[in-house]
Amino acid sequence: MQKTSTNLQEVKQMSETIIAEKAKIVSEVSDRFKAAASVVVVNYRGLTVAEVTDLRKELRDNGVKMEVIKNTYLRRAADANGYEALDEVFTGPTAVAFSDEDVVAPARIMAKYAKQFDALEIKGGIIEGEVASLDQINALATLPDRDGLLSMLLSVLQAPVRNVAYAVKAVADSKDEEPAA
Repeated sequence: MQKTSTNLQEVKQMSETIIAEKAKIVSEVSDRFKAAASVVVVNYRGLTVAEVTDLRKELRDNGVKMEVIKNTYLRRAADANGYEALDEVFTGPTAVAFSDEDVVAPARIMAKYAKQFDALEIKGGIIEGEVASLDQINALATLPDRDGLLSMLLSVLQAPVRNVAYAVKAVADSKDEEPAA
């Protein structure tokens, strides 16, 4: 009788340890959701190891981290952050790309690979704290990267100065062409 009681206590203690470990994982994933500027959820089934390696490398080079996490953990972490609308995308093989700084990078890279490899399917995500649909992620993917956006902004800011310079030059050229009186 003593042996059975000890076994039950050991099982109960192991069970509590496992539950605590799972709660810790959910908490970590929840923190990743909170900290992320954007999150893209994909189905990667059918990609070869080489394709996944290339995808992970490009994501890493752009400051994005891709993780394969159990759907149960993802659902609980999403629910804890108010992203219940994502529950339906956490089915099947799921990988999640987190970016803490660049909002566009995960969407742009995943969309590029989804076009290149039919096996990669974008399921949904989060953009700046809001649940995003597939259409919103694809629209975000068409935006240029940070450097491209800064270049466009600089061009817009330079345009008025450039136009004034052209006008001054045109006036100066017209003055040079007028005969002296």
